[in-house]
Amino acid sequence: MAIKKGSKVVLEYEGKLDSGEVFDSTQRAGKPLEFVAGEGKIIKGFDDAVRGMEKGQEKEFQIKPEEAYGPVRDDLKREVPKNAVQLDKEPQAGMTLIMATPDGQQIPLKIVEVTQDALVLDMNHPLAGQNLNFKIKILDIKE
Repeated sequence: MAIKKGSKVVLEYEGKLDSGEVFDSTQRAGKPLEFVAGEGKIIKGFDDAVRGMEKGQEKEFQIKPEEAYGPVRDDLKREVPKNAVQLDKEPQAGMTLIMATPDGQQIPLKIVEVTQDALVLDMNHPLAGQNLNFKIKILDIKE
């Protein structure tokens, strides 16, 4: 049975950047990834790549930024007053903060610059602008 829209997919994966750095894996998570193909819960390029695969099949593929987290956008960098951010320690460029949205979603924000009175925060997804290289193995497919 091949994976199609609506199939429940169970798979193992390892995701690497072009540098070879592993950014995520099911081994790190300690359990396989499960999702329904075509439901929009995972990045489009990944969802598209598994379509047509069968149980036991392995595949390596690359997803360009446009099919993943998009390009890096300069309009997602914002300067905020230092006193508007509550921190346990002195802010430094390179630190990551977690912001909660009203609906409970958590968004990582990277501090890209610190001035005397302000912080410049980058609200781009940490993987924006990156090619994502995956190695996957389909463990199970359910209708």
